[in-house]
Amino acid sequence: MKSKFFAAALVAASLPAVHAAEFKSGDWAVSVDGNINAFYTASSCNQPAGTVGGLALGDATLACGGKGNSTVIGNGLLPSMLNVGATTTEDGYNIGAVIGIGMATATDSAVAQNNVVDVRNAYVTFGNKDMGNIKIGRDYGLFGLDAVLNDMTLLGVGAATQGTQNGRVSLGHLASGYTYAGTYGQMVYTSPAMGGLSVDAGFFNPVNTTLGVAANVASSGPAFQARATYSGANYKAWAANKSQGFDTFSMNAMEVGGSLTLGRFGLIANYQVGNGLGMLADGDQGNVKGINTFVQASYKMTDRLKLGLGIGRSRNDTDPGVSAALPTGGDLMSNDNTTAGVYFNLTKSLTLVGEIGQTHSSAFNGADARQSSYSVGGIFFF
Repeated sequence: MKSKFFAAALVAASLPAVHAAEFKSGDWAVSVDGNINAFYTASSCNQPAGTVGGLALGDATLACGGKGNSTVIGNGLLPSMLNVGATTTEDGYNIGAVIGIGMATATDSAVAQNNVVDVRNAYVTFGNKDMGNIKIGRDYGLFGLDAVLNDMTLLGVGAATQGTQNGRVSLGHLASGYTYAGTYGQMVYTSPAMGGLSVDAGFFNPVNTTLGVAANVASSGPAFQARATYSGANYKAWAANKSQGFDTFSMNAMEVGGSLTLGRFGLIANYQVGNGLGMLADGDQGNVKGINTFVQASYKMTDRLKLGLGIGRSRNDTDPGVSAALPTGGDLMSNDNTTAGVYFNLTKSLTLVGEIGQTHSSAFNGADARQSSYSVGGIFFF
């Protein structure tokens, strides 16, 4: 059994399937898979730190460690991961479980512990073709998941934000095209297959907001997310919703998107809008309407070589106020990221990547800041 996340990632990148090591004992099958990745990322920032406040990805505060230039040799959008899975069939039910442990490559210390253990997935599923499936445990959210899995920078870097690469990962088009799917404690039901249609819906552990404009405490009720997907031979469409109450406002957001393959060409578009949507995470801009747009075009020059261009924007509809954590500069209006990439499958397991990009942040007072970057490296799936 493969982690659903990495299986989807491989499909999105048009890589041949990479088979996990599998061990069987009686009715049980246990598998091990994962990835290791690292990228040399160099960035330059054209404005002083604090020009645009809040979660401004183009501002030197986050983008370049407060300096004019920065270098990171660290993870791309994916952490390096080790996944262990187990599957069996008992009394007519298919049962599976996954534990996925991530780690960061780059830190700002040569002697300190590189990071705490990042358990992104730890869940069990059970069901059958008649009843569908139920998932309980910790996993990625439904809202925003298709956007990130279809982003070419899943195998690369995208927005090269030093503030997140040291000790964690880069951002792809997170906060500059779509909001992160997040990882939550959850109980989710997936319907039986209905032709090309699939529906997921469930309750999620409510989360507090610790980033962005201000801290917001979750209300006492659960969060809710739902998603419908419809797939054909060369296309996929999806729509999703998420909602949660906070102490001073309610988050409610919707998403629509789709992907299309025409021969060697690939097209992806995704749109998110809602109150409390946030730049990076749920409610991180407070009681503000957010709008996220992301489009991507790619072309497979050969069976091994793919070129791509992705453009994303995350925008606050109204002024959220100056960040409590980053009080200087103008209030954040928008983050934009454009990334051009080359992705070469040296083998079926190893992809070499080169990207160039620019991230631009604008403030409501007219201030703006830009980061330019390039990244080279690779990702190995096993």
